[in-house]
Amino acid sequence: MKILVLTLFSVPFLAFILDLLFGDPRRLPHPVRFIGGLLDWLEPKARAWRLAPRVSGALCVAGVAAASYAAVHFLSELKFIGMALLLYFAYAGLALGELIDCARDALDLIEEDGRLEEAREAVGMLVSRNTDSMDADQLRRTLAETVSENFCDAFVAPMFYLVLGGPALMWAYKAVSTMDSMWGYKTEEYREFGWAAARADDLLAYIPARLSALLLLGVGALLKLNVKEAWARFRTDAAKMESPNAGWPMAACAWLVQGSMGGPAVYFGEVKLKPELGPEGQAWSVEKLERMFKLVVFSGFAGVILFQAVKVAVTAW
Repeated sequence: MKILVLTLFSVPFLAFILDLLFGDPRRLPHPVRFIGGLLDWLEPKARAWRLAPRVSGALCVAGVAAASYAAVHFLSELKFIGMALLLYFAYAGLALGELIDCARDALDLIEEDGRLEEAREAVGMLVSRNTDSMDADQLRRTLAETVSENFCDAFVAPMFYLVLGGPALMWAYKAVSTMDSMWGYKTEEYREFGWAAARADDLLAYIPARLSALLLLGVGALLKLNVKEAWARFRTDAAKMESPNAGWPMAACAWLVQGSMGGPAVYFGEVKLKPELGPEGQAWSVEKLERMFKLVVFSGFAGVILFQAVKVAVTAW
C-alpha cells in the first residue's frame, strides 16, 4: 500500500496525468522549441569548425545534452519556484496526450466527407513522410504507424529517464531525441553531421523500446487482444526494421490489433519501401485505430505505475 501511495503521488505520475489532461498548451513556452532554436543557431557554427562532420556533430550532441541537463537541474533547485518548475519540466517532457489528441483529430477528418485534403495535412504534421497523395486507407495506416512508434519516443523513453534520474536526465535524453529528429537523416546534408545524434538516440532508446513492446503486450492481454500470436511474431517483425528500436512497439501493436504496417512511403521526394509488419493485407479501420489508441493510453498508465513502483521498492530496500 505504501508503494502504491508513493507512486500515485510521485512527480512522474502527476506529470503523466497533466500530460493526458492538457497535452501541449500552445501558450506555454516549451523546452523542445527552445532546444530546436538552439540547434538552428548552433548548426551553421558547428559546420564551420575545422573538424570532421561526425566529430562536430558528436560535440554538439554531448554539449547540448549536458547543457540541457545542467539548465533543468539548476532551475529545479531554485528556492520557492523550484518544485513547480521541476513538475513542469517533467510534464513538458511527455507527449502522449498530445499525440493521441492529434491522432484522433486527424482520424475525425479522414472519416468526414470532403475533408480528405485537411486530413492529409493533419497527418502530415505528425510524420516526416509526404502525405499529399494518400487515400483514406493509407492515412489510417500512417496514423497507426506513427502512434505506435511514438509510444516509445513520446512517452516510454522520456518516462524511463524521468523515473531513473529526474527531469534533468529526462531533458538530456529529450535533447538527444530532438537532435535526432532534426539532424538524424540519411541524406547528403545530414548523413555525416547527424550520425552521432542518430546513434546516440538509438542507444538511449534501446531499453525503452523493448519495454514499450512488453507493456503493450501485457496490457493487450488484459484487453483480450491477440497476445498469443503477437508474442510469437512481433520480435521477428521488429528485426525487419532499419531502426533497431522503432519496430518493437510498431510490431507489437500491429499483431495485437491485427493491422498491417509498412509498404511504400515517400520521404523527401523519394519512394522508400518499408518492411511489412503485422498480418498481411489487414487494413486499419476506425475501430482498430480506436482500439490501438486505448491500448497505448492504458499501456502508458501501466508504464508509469510499474516504473515508479519499482523505483520506490528499490529505494526502500
